[in-house]
Amino acid sequence: MSTSTHGPIHTHPDIVELRQRYDEAAEQPPAQIADGLMLIAGLYAAASAWIVGFAGQMSLTMSNLITGLAIAALAVGFLSAYGRTHGMTFVAPVLGIWLIVSPWIVVGVDTTTSMIWSNVVAGAAVCILALAMAATGPNLMRRSRQR
Repeated sequence: MSTSTHGPIHTHPDIVELRQRYDEAAEQPPAQIADGLMLIAGLYAAASAWIVGFAGQMSLTMSNLITGLAIAALAVGFLSAYGRTHGMTFVAPVLGIWLIVSPWIVVGVDTTTSMIWSNVVAGAAVCILALAMAATGPNLMRRSRQR
């Protein structure tokens, strides 16, 4: 039985280098643009009930508010510490899909055309931007290794 002790995994040189690469990838303009637009899409989703005018539909209003704030929080995390948050990139497209289908799933909602369009467009934007962000990190990391 070995008696050697190892330090915490987050201080391992390979982990530190990997986080630095992800952070460098996140500092590139394509990643920053995708993250910034995802932040705006999340804030729009959170405020869409008041912007579009379906705030009276309380269940969908709360769903959009919570989902939009979660998307905005993820975007802020990706912007500020992508090296530590890149593992959660799968959550944003799921939230985007939820925005798309929620007008039909949330109970007690009388859907309107503007409500549906608002959710579908915001959800599609979040899905596309989140998938772009998830793909951007590894692509930029490959390019940085080639330098």
